[in-house]
Amino acid sequence: MSKARVVVLEIVSGHLSVSAAARTYGLSRQHIYRLLDRFRDGGLDAVDPRSRRPASNPHAVSDEVIAAIVLLREQLTADGLDAGPLTLQEHLTKHGLPTPSTSTIRRILHHHGLITAQPHKRPRSSYHRFAADQPNECWQSDFTHWTLADGTDVEILNWLDDHSRYLLYCTAFARVTGPDIVASFTALIERYGPPASTLTDNGSVYTSRFTHGHNDFERLIATLGITQKNGRPAHPQTQGKIERFHQTLKRWLAARPRPATLADLQQLLDEFTAIYNTERTHRALPAHTTPAQAYAGRPKATPTGMTEHFRIRHDTVDQFGKLTLRHGSRLHHLGIGRRHAHTPVLILVTTTTVTVISKTGYHLIAGHHINPDRNYWPNQQKTPTKRPG
Repeated sequence: MSKARVVVLEIVSGHLSVSAAARTYGLSRQHIYRLLDRFRDGGLDAVDPRSRRPASNPHAVSDEVIAAIVLLREQLTADGLDAGPLTLQEHLTKHGLPTPSTSTIRRILHHHGLITAQPHKRPRSSYHRFAADQPNECWQSDFTHWTLADGTDVEILNWLDDHSRYLLYCTAFARVTGPDIVASFTALIERYGPPASTLTDNGSVYTSRFTHGHNDFERLIATLGITQKNGRPAHPQTQGKIERFHQTLKRWLAARPRPATLADLQQLLDEFTAIYNTERTHRALPAHTTPAQAYAGRPKATPTGMTEHFRIRHDTVDQFGKLTLRHGSRLHHLGIGRRHAHTPVLILVTTTTVTVISKTGYHLIAGHHINPDRNYWPNQQKTPTKRPG
């Protein structure tokens, strides 16, 4: 029997007065009178100690929000999308629901068995993040593997803007080759303008640095004044952004049936690109910012020394192995070579150089120094002696 019940019974039976009960049991008279009032209103059960917990908690998470968190987590995971506390906060806001703290969301997920402990992961505080200050300051590129429904291994080539994480290019190939790198890069600079630098691994499609030569991609970016950066061998952390992006891409693809053909895979990649760039906010960017918004939000960087005179032309080499180009209100003739007669080409014009790329094999076939005082510019293509950067 509780002390409160004993005190009340002693007083009600007349064995003790209120003052005597207070001295005997070490209670205040005021508290004893409260106990007697409770006894008269509700009997002995009413005098037992009461919980000090508030009758209501204005900060408690409602059942509706808890259910939404659980359902969103399951839905996003099934769709192959990020479903961490920060992402769930954004989706709750979009649905017009109250937004608990990330720690509260994490506790709810733990309670419902929706988080798998990963004790081997490094704490986020140990990461050193580096990001370009402007769009087009650095483009990262790499390709990854995927498997079609019949087991055929294919490769997916990606270009990613370092500052905004904007996915510039995402295309499936049976096998990525050097010409594919040149073709994708020229298509991108025609659409977005040239970047100040590129960052890739040491794959042979990107660099011949370990074979003491220069491939077409290296020659191309050298003529445009673009700094080429390559990660340290066996150190993929240098290209961490695109390596992490591949995880996001593969998780999304794995949540869908395996495509039967390259065309089917490309359709999935196009769908993913739209979601990734315009619908899905990125945790490394300011709150509620998509890569597309971040890419458009700042002035774009350009290669050192390049001005607004950069332009790209599409043309065809004539039967005599020449091209014509208007520069400074004057028509100039470019020597390409008779063996390239009738070849469709891309002409890349900067402040000081003209670079010609075959559109049939995406090889560099000519390079010219701009000389406004001469009508004819000979082909001066040669392997650069020094790699920028």
